[in-house]
Amino acid sequence: MSGNLFIVCAPSGAGKTSLVAELLKTDEKIKLSVSYTTRAPRSGELNGREYHFVSKEKFEAMIAAGEFLE
Repeated sequence: MSGNLFIVCAPSGAGKTSLVAELLKTDEKIKLSVSYTTRAPRSGELNGREYHFVSKEKFEAMIAAGEFLE
């Protein structure tokens, strides 16, 4: 896989969600990265949409396998 990675980082309330929503509309090649978490889903959250929800064991195995950028 190749391409550019853009990180949108700003304080709460700065408009990150709005900015990303507009960017996603402008170019179909722009994709949103969905993070992984070991926490339980909150009400209304769907696996693969807000986060990928995995067990702590799976998360640690993914780290050991070098599956994350950070």
